[in-house]
Amino acid sequence: MTGHGEVRPGFEAVREAFDEVAGAASGGVAFSVFQRGRLVVELCAGSAAPGVPWTRDTRVVLFSGTKGIVATLVAMLTARGQLGPSERVARYWPEFAAAGKADVAVSQVLAHTVGLPYVDADVPMADNAANAAALASQSPLWTPGTRVAYHALTYGYLATELIRRVTGQRVGELLHELLTAPHGLDLRLGTPPSIPVATLQRAPGYRISTFLQDEERRRVVERMYRGLLDSTDTMNSPEYRGAEIAAGSGVGTATSMARLYDLLLAGSLVPSAVLTQATRRWSEGVDAINDRPLRFGLGFELADPIGTYGPEGADPGAFGHSGAGGGRHGAWPNRGVSFSFTTNELQAEDVDTRAATLLAALHQAV
Repeated sequence: MTGHGEVRPGFEAVREAFDEVAGAASGGVAFSVFQRGRLVVELCAGSAAPGVPWTRDTRVVLFSGTKGIVATLVAMLTARGQLGPSERVARYWPEFAAAGKADVAVSQVLAHTVGLPYVDADVPMADNAANAAALASQSPLWTPGTRVAYHALTYGYLATELIRRVTGQRVGELLHELLTAPHGLDLRLGTPPSIPVATLQRAPGYRISTFLQDEERRRVVERMYRGLLDSTDTMNSPEYRGAEIAAGSGVGTATSMARLYDLLLAGSLVPSAVLTQATRRWSEGVDAINDRPLRFGLGFELADPIGTYGPEGADPGAFGHSGAGGGRHGAWPNRGVSFSFTTNELQAEDVDTRAATLLAALHQAV
Protein backbone atom coordinates (compact mmCIF):
# COMPACT_ATOMS: atom_id res chain seq x y z
CA MET A 1 0.00 0.00 0.00
CA THR A 2 1.38 3.38 -1.00
CA GLY A 3 0.25 6.82 0.02
CA HIS A 4 -1.62 9.31 -2.08
CA GLY A 5 -1.43 13.06 -1.87
CA GLU A 6 1.16 15.72 -2.60
CA VAL A 7 4.64 16.70 -1.48
CA ARG A 8 6.53 19.82 -2.54
CA PRO A 9 9.92 19.47 -4.25
CA GLY A 10 12.56 18.70 -1.66
CA PHE A 11 10.25 16.54 0.45
CA GLU A 12 10.48 13.38 -1.62
CA ALA A 13 12.19 11.57 1.28
CA VAL A 14 9.07 12.14 3.35
CA ARG A 15 6.94 10.46 0.69
CA GLU A 16 9.30 7.48 0.65
CA ALA A 17 9.13 7.20 4.43
CA PHE A 18 5.34 7.52 4.34
CA ASP A 19 5.07 4.72 1.78
CA GLU A 20 7.13 2.55 4.13
CA VAL A 21 4.78 3.35 7.02
CA ALA A 22 1.67 2.87 4.87
CA GLY A 23 2.94 -0.46 3.56
CA ALA A 24 2.93 -1.89 7.06
CA ALA A 25 -0.42 -0.40 8.09
CA SER A 26 -3.56 -2.41 8.68
CA GLY A 27 -5.67 0.69 9.22
CA GLY A 28 -5.26 4.22 7.94
CA VAL A 29 -2.50 6.82 8.28
CA ALA A 30 -2.01 10.46 7.35
CA PHE A 31 0.88 12.91 7.59
CA SER A 32 0.71 16.64 6.89
CA VAL A 33 3.44 19.28 7.15
CA PHE A 34 3.47 23.06 6.88
CA GLN A 35 6.60 25.12 6.41
CA ARG A 36 6.18 28.84 7.14
CA GLY A 37 2.56 28.89 6.05
CA ARG A 38 2.88 26.59 3.03
CA LEU A 39 1.41 23.09 2.98
CA VAL A 40 4.44 21.06 1.82
CA VAL A 41 3.30 17.52 2.65
CA GLU A 42 -0.22 16.08 2.62
CA LEU A 43 -0.26 12.30 2.41
CA CYS A 44 -2.70 9.59 3.43
CA ALA A 45 -3.23 5.87 2.90
CA GLY A 46 -5.27 2.91 4.05
CA SER A 47 -8.80 2.73 5.33
CA ALA A 48 -10.83 4.91 7.67
CA ALA A 49 -13.32 2.07 8.16
CA PRO A 50 -13.98 -1.23 6.37
CA GLY A 51 -14.45 -0.36 2.71
CA VAL A 52 -13.88 3.36 3.31
CA PRO A 53 -10.56 4.79 2.02
CA TRP A 54 -8.64 7.35 4.06
CA THR A 55 -8.67 10.76 2.36
CA ARG A 56 -7.25 14.20 3.12
CA ASP A 57 -10.56 15.00 4.85
CA THR A 58 -10.65 11.93 7.11
CA ARG A 59 -11.17 12.84 10.75
CA VAL A 60 -9.94 10.73 13.64
CA VAL A 61 -10.15 10.81 17.41
CA LEU A 62 -6.99 12.61 18.54
CA PHE A 63 -6.86 11.24 22.08
CA SER A 64 -4.25 13.31 23.95
CA GLY A 65 -3.43 15.28 20.84
CA THR A 66 -6.51 17.16 22.12
CA LYS A 67 -4.36 18.51 24.96
CA GLY A 68 -2.32 20.55 22.49
CA ILE A 69 -5.52 22.17 21.22
CA VAL A 70 -6.55 23.00 24.78
CA ALA A 71 -3.07 24.33 25.58
CA THR A 72 -3.48 26.65 22.60
CA LEU A 73 -6.82 27.90 23.92
CA VAL A 74 -5.25 28.50 27.34
CA ALA A 75 -2.43 30.46 25.70
CA MET A 76 -5.00 32.58 23.87
CA LEU A 77 -6.80 33.31 27.14
CA THR A 78 -3.45 34.18 28.69
CA ALA A 79 -2.78 36.63 25.88
CA ARG A 80 -6.14 38.25 26.59
CA GLY A 81 -5.28 38.62 30.27
CA GLN A 82 -8.09 36.29 31.34
CA LEU A 83 -5.84 33.59 32.78
CA GLY A 84 -2.41 33.86 34.41
CA PRO A 85 -0.08 30.84 34.65
CA SER A 86 1.45 32.08 37.91
CA GLU A 87 -1.88 32.91 39.49
CA ARG A 88 -3.47 30.62 42.04
CA VAL A 89 -6.12 28.29 40.63
CA ALA A 90 -8.34 29.31 43.56
CA ARG A 91 -8.40 32.90 42.30
CA TYR A 92 -10.57 31.73 39.43
CA TRP A 93 -12.07 28.63 41.07
CA PRO A 94 -12.44 29.23 44.83
CA GLU A 95 -13.62 25.69 45.62
CA PHE A 96 -10.29 24.32 44.42
CA ALA A 97 -8.59 25.71 47.54
CA ALA A 98 -9.94 22.75 49.57
CA ALA A 99 -7.74 19.94 50.87
CA GLY A 100 -4.54 21.96 51.02
CA LYS A 101 -4.64 23.29 47.45
CA ALA A 102 -5.06 27.01 48.20
CA ASP A 103 -1.64 27.91 46.78
CA VAL A 104 -1.66 25.65 43.72
CA ALA A 105 -0.71 27.65 40.62
CA VAL A 106 -2.35 27.37 37.23
CA SER A 107 1.06 26.40 35.84
CA GLN A 108 1.15 23.33 38.10
CA VAL A 109 -2.12 22.12 36.61
CA LEU A 110 -0.91 22.72 33.05
CA ALA A 111 2.56 21.19 33.62
CA HIS A 112 1.22 18.00 35.22
CA THR A 113 2.73 18.57 38.66
CA VAL A 114 -0.47 19.19 40.66
CA GLY A 115 -0.70 15.64 42.02
CA LEU A 116 -4.27 14.83 40.95
CA PRO A 117 -3.72 12.10 38.32
CA TYR A 118 -7.08 10.40 38.83
CA VAL A 119 -10.56 11.22 40.12
CA ASP A 120 -11.16 9.64 43.50
CA ALA A 121 -14.94 9.47 43.06
CA ASP A 122 -17.41 7.39 41.09
CA VAL A 123 -18.59 9.89 38.49
CA PRO A 124 -19.14 9.43 34.73
CA MET A 125 -16.09 10.04 32.55
CA ALA A 126 -17.96 12.46 30.30
CA ASP A 127 -19.34 14.65 33.10
CA ASN A 128 -16.90 17.56 33.22
CA ALA A 129 -18.67 19.36 36.05
CA ALA A 130 -18.85 16.33 38.33
CA ASN A 131 -15.21 15.43 37.72
CA ALA A 132 -14.10 19.01 38.34
CA ALA A 133 -16.06 19.14 41.61
CA ALA A 134 -14.53 15.88 42.76
CA LEU A 135 -11.01 17.09 41.99
CA ALA A 136 -11.64 20.39 43.77
CA SER A 137 -12.36 18.53 47.01
CA GLN A 138 -9.60 15.95 46.56
CA SER A 139 -6.20 15.95 48.28
CA PRO A 140 -3.17 15.77 45.96
CA LEU A 141 -0.99 12.64 46.08
CA TRP A 142 2.10 14.82 46.63
CA THR A 143 2.94 18.42 47.38
CA PRO A 144 2.00 20.21 44.13
CA GLY A 145 5.04 21.20 42.11
CA THR A 146 7.39 18.61 43.63
CA ARG A 147 6.80 15.75 41.16
CA VAL A 148 5.70 15.42 37.57
CA ALA A 149 3.31 12.72 36.38
CA TYR A 150 1.11 12.65 33.33
CA HIS A 151 -2.49 13.55 34.20
CA ALA A 152 -4.06 11.55 31.39
CA LEU A 153 -7.71 12.54 31.88
CA THR A 154 -7.70 14.93 34.83
CA TYR A 155 -5.70 17.54 32.88
CA GLY A 156 -8.82 17.93 30.77
CA TYR A 157 -11.27 18.28 33.65
CA LEU A 158 -9.07 20.84 35.38
CA ALA A 159 -8.40 22.87 32.23
CA THR A 160 -12.06 22.75 31.21
CA GLU A 161 -13.19 24.12 34.56
CA LEU A 162 -10.60 26.89 34.50
CA ILE A 163 -11.75 27.85 31.00
CA ARG A 164 -15.39 27.83 32.11
CA ARG A 165 -14.63 29.95 35.17
CA VAL A 166 -12.88 32.70 33.21
CA THR A 167 -15.03 32.69 30.05
CA GLY A 168 -18.38 31.24 31.08
CA GLN A 169 -18.15 28.95 28.03
CA ARG A 170 -17.84 25.25 27.39
CA VAL A 171 -14.46 24.26 26.02
CA GLY A 172 -16.02 22.98 22.79
CA GLU A 173 -17.74 26.33 22.26
CA LEU A 174 -14.47 28.18 22.79
CA LEU A 175 -12.65 25.91 20.35
CA HIS A 176 -15.25 26.68 17.68
CA GLU A 177 -15.21 30.41 18.40
CA LEU A 178 -11.43 30.94 18.54
CA LEU A 179 -10.02 28.30 16.19
CA THR A 180 -12.47 26.32 14.07
CA ALA A 181 -14.62 29.14 12.70
CA PRO A 182 -12.08 31.94 12.13
CA HIS A 183 -9.31 29.72 10.76
CA GLY A 184 -11.28 27.04 8.94
CA LEU A 185 -9.84 24.20 11.01
CA ASP A 186 -11.61 20.84 11.02
CA LEU A 187 -11.25 20.35 14.78
CA ARG A 188 -14.02 19.56 17.24
CA LEU A 189 -14.67 18.82 20.89
CA GLY A 190 -18.16 17.40 21.07
CA THR A 191 -18.59 15.71 17.70
CA PRO A 192 -22.18 14.87 16.69
CA PRO A 193 -22.96 11.38 15.31
CA SER A 194 -23.68 12.89 11.88
CA ILE A 195 -19.98 13.77 11.42
CA PRO A 196 -18.01 10.82 9.95
CA VAL A 197 -14.93 9.80 11.98
CA ALA A 198 -12.43 7.01 11.30
CA THR A 199 -13.10 3.76 13.14
CA LEU A 200 -10.38 3.04 15.69
CA GLN A 201 -8.73 -0.35 16.00
CA ARG A 202 -6.19 -1.76 18.42
CA ALA A 203 -3.12 -3.48 16.96
CA PRO A 204 -2.46 -6.97 18.39
CA GLY A 205 -0.76 -6.62 21.76
CA TYR A 206 -1.69 -2.96 22.19
CA ARG A 207 -1.09 -1.74 25.73
CA ILE A 208 -0.42 1.49 27.58
CA SER A 209 2.29 2.67 29.98
CA THR A 210 5.04 0.60 28.37
CA PHE A 211 7.73 2.35 30.44
CA LEU A 212 6.10 1.34 33.72
CA GLN A 213 8.37 -0.79 35.93
CA ASP A 214 6.32 -1.07 39.12
CA GLU A 215 3.21 -3.23 38.83
CA GLU A 216 1.78 -1.73 42.01
CA ARG A 217 1.58 1.60 40.21
CA ARG A 218 -0.27 -0.03 37.33
CA ARG A 219 -3.35 0.06 39.54
CA VAL A 220 -2.97 3.83 39.63
CA VAL A 221 -2.72 3.85 35.82
CA GLU A 222 -5.94 1.86 35.60
CA ARG A 223 -7.65 4.49 37.74
CA MET A 224 -6.21 7.24 35.54
CA TYR A 225 -7.48 5.86 32.22
CA ARG A 226 -10.76 4.41 33.50
CA GLY A 227 -10.80 1.62 30.91
CA LEU A 228 -10.94 4.04 27.97
CA LEU A 229 -8.21 2.29 25.97
CA ASP A 230 -8.99 -1.29 27.01
CA SER A 231 -11.29 -1.96 24.06
CA THR A 232 -12.55 -0.23 20.95
CA ASP A 233 -16.14 -0.06 22.17
CA THR A 234 -15.87 3.08 24.30
CA MET A 235 -13.43 4.97 22.08
CA ASN A 236 -15.60 4.39 18.99
CA SER A 237 -18.88 5.22 20.69
CA PRO A 238 -20.91 8.27 19.69
CA GLU A 239 -21.05 9.13 23.40
CA TYR A 240 -17.27 9.40 23.69
CA ARG A 241 -16.88 11.38 20.48
CA GLY A 242 -19.75 13.61 21.51
CA ALA A 243 -18.29 14.37 24.92
CA GLU A 244 -16.17 17.46 25.46
CA ILE A 245 -13.36 15.60 27.21
CA ALA A 246 -10.56 18.11 26.85
CA ALA A 247 -7.89 15.51 27.59
CA GLY A 248 -8.76 13.15 24.78
CA SER A 249 -12.03 13.24 22.81
CA GLY A 250 -11.08 15.86 20.24
CA VAL A 251 -11.61 14.97 16.59
CA GLY A 252 -9.77 16.40 13.59
CA THR A 253 -7.74 15.89 10.43
CA ALA A 254 -3.97 15.73 10.09
CA THR A 255 -3.90 18.86 7.94
CA SER A 256 -5.94 20.88 10.43
CA MET A 257 -3.69 19.79 13.31
CA ALA A 258 -0.55 20.72 11.38
CA ARG A 259 -2.15 24.04 10.44
CA LEU A 260 -2.96 24.75 14.09
CA TYR A 261 0.73 24.59 14.98
CA ASP A 262 1.63 26.57 11.85
CA LEU A 263 -0.70 29.35 13.02
CA LEU A 264 0.98 29.29 16.43
CA LEU A 265 4.43 29.67 14.85
CA ALA A 266 3.21 32.50 12.61
CA GLY A 267 1.98 34.53 15.59
CA SER A 268 -1.57 34.40 14.27
CA LEU A 269 -3.01 33.04 17.52
CA VAL A 270 -0.88 34.49 20.33
CA PRO A 271 2.02 36.97 20.56
CA SER A 272 5.48 35.43 20.42
CA ALA A 273 6.14 36.25 24.09
CA VAL A 274 3.08 34.27 25.15
CA LEU A 275 4.07 31.30 22.99
CA THR A 276 7.61 31.43 24.37
CA GLN A 277 6.21 31.36 27.89
CA ALA A 278 3.88 28.46 27.07
CA THR A 279 6.62 26.37 25.45
CA ARG A 280 9.48 26.91 27.88
CA ARG A 281 10.23 24.11 30.34
CA TRP A 282 7.86 24.25 33.35
CA SER A 283 8.39 20.66 34.51
CA GLU A 284 10.82 17.84 33.80
CA GLY A 285 11.64 14.45 35.21
CA VAL A 286 10.75 10.78 35.21
CA ASP A 287 7.00 10.30 35.50
CA ALA A 288 6.28 9.49 39.15
CA ILE A 289 3.66 6.96 38.06
CA ASN A 290 4.61 5.77 34.57
CA ASP A 291 8.46 5.87 34.68
CA ARG A 292 8.59 7.73 31.36
CA PRO A 293 10.86 10.76 30.80
CA LEU A 294 8.72 13.90 30.60
CA ARG A 295 9.13 17.58 29.76
CA PHE A 296 6.18 19.94 29.79
CA GLY A 297 5.45 23.54 29.02
CA LEU A 298 2.04 24.99 29.84
CA GLY A 299 0.04 22.07 28.52
CA PHE A 300 2.39 21.32 25.64
CA GLU A 301 4.82 18.41 25.56
CA LEU A 302 8.39 19.46 24.80
CA ALA A 303 11.34 17.80 23.08
CA ASP A 304 12.48 14.99 25.37
CA PRO A 305 15.39 12.54 25.75
CA ILE A 306 13.53 9.73 23.94
CA GLY A 307 12.99 11.65 20.69
CA THR A 308 9.21 12.10 20.83
CA TYR A 309 9.54 15.21 18.64
CA GLY A 310 12.16 14.05 16.20
CA PRO A 311 15.73 12.80 16.05
CA GLU A 312 18.58 14.52 17.83
CA GLY A 313 19.21 17.87 16.22
CA ALA A 314 15.73 18.23 14.73
CA ASP A 315 14.83 21.15 17.02
CA PRO A 316 15.54 21.43 20.76
CA GLY A 317 12.67 23.91 20.96
CA ALA A 318 10.10 21.47 19.58
CA PHE A 319 6.68 21.35 21.21
CA GLY A 320 3.29 19.77 20.63
CA HIS A 321 1.34 16.82 21.98
CA SER A 322 1.20 13.15 21.18
CA GLY A 323 -1.85 10.92 21.43
CA ALA A 324 -2.54 7.37 22.54
CA GLY A 325 -1.85 4.79 19.88
CA GLY A 326 0.65 6.81 17.86
CA GLY A 327 -0.68 10.26 16.96
CA ARG A 328 2.00 12.98 16.94
CA HIS A 329 1.33 16.68 16.42
CA GLY A 330 3.65 19.62 16.92
CA ALA A 331 6.17 22.11 15.63
CA TRP A 332 9.86 22.81 15.14
CA PRO A 333 9.87 26.57 15.73
CA ASN A 334 13.49 27.09 14.76
CA ARG A 335 12.72 25.62 11.35
CA GLY A 336 9.27 27.09 10.85
CA VAL A 337 7.84 23.59 10.47
CA SER A 338 4.66 22.07 11.88
CA PHE A 339 3.40 18.52 11.44
CA SER A 340 0.71 16.02 12.30
CA PHE A 341 0.60 12.25 12.06
CA THR A 342 -2.82 10.68 12.54
CA THR A 343 -3.89 7.05 12.49
CA ASN A 344 -6.80 4.84 13.50
CA GLU A 345 -4.51 1.86 14.25
CA LEU A 346 -3.40 2.07 17.87
CA GLN A 347 0.07 0.66 18.49
CA ALA A 348 1.98 0.36 21.78
CA GLU A 349 4.62 3.04 22.29
CA ASP A 350 7.53 0.62 22.69
CA VAL A 351 6.96 -0.94 19.23
CA ASP A 352 5.50 1.99 17.27
CA THR A 353 8.09 3.55 14.94
CA ARG A 354 5.71 5.26 12.50
CA ALA A 355 5.93 8.88 13.66
CA ALA A 356 9.65 8.54 14.40
CA THR A 357 10.26 7.32 10.82
CA LEU A 358 8.33 10.24 9.35
CA LEU A 359 9.99 12.87 11.57
CA ALA A 360 13.44 11.49 10.72
CA ALA A 361 12.64 11.89 7.01
CA LEU A 362 11.26 15.36 7.62
CA HIS A 363 14.44 16.30 9.47
CA GLN A 364 16.43 15.14 6.46
CA ALA A 365 14.24 17.22 4.12
CA VAL A 366 14.46 20.50 6.03
